[in-house]
Amino acid sequence: MAEYILERKQTIELPLEEVFTFFSDAENLERITPRELNFQILTPLPIEIGLGTLIEYRLSLWCIPIYWKTKITKWNPPYEFEDTQLSGPYKQWIHLHRFTKLNDQVTLMEDRVRYRLPLEPLGDLALPLIKLQLDRIFDYREKSILDHLLASRQTATV
Repeated sequence: MAEYILERKQTIELPLEEVFTFFSDAENLERITPRELNFQILTPLPIEIGLGTLIEYRLSLWCIPIYWKTKITKWNPPYEFEDTQLSGPYKQWIHLHRFTKLNDQVTLMEDRVRYRLPLEPLGDLALPLIKLQLDRIFDYREKSILDHLLASRQTATV
């Protein structure tokens, strides 16, 4: 049974608390997910995020509707939080979000996802396709994060 790891790092030229606040608002997940996934939060908004918070989503991948339920399994503001899939498309999905203050105006954001594919070991044959899709989603997310964070900062200063 294989566990795969996806790791991403992104330097964001904003203070740690501002970056953490953005990521601890579940509504922003919709904003940084590619539109073609039709990502939608099903849990009534606003969501108060903390240890034990449950969040339900719906998305569509290759025209297949997917329901996803996660639980916040680690909560250490403003430095890290972790969401773990309770039900969804993966056999395992544990996503650690870590934030490190590099200086007063720069934050290092790290994503570390530990995942296993369904229907092991047969499901592992789909790994190249899954990796390609995850890379595309996280590439989009990286660009989108900067767009939304900088736009919200400009709105706040106007």
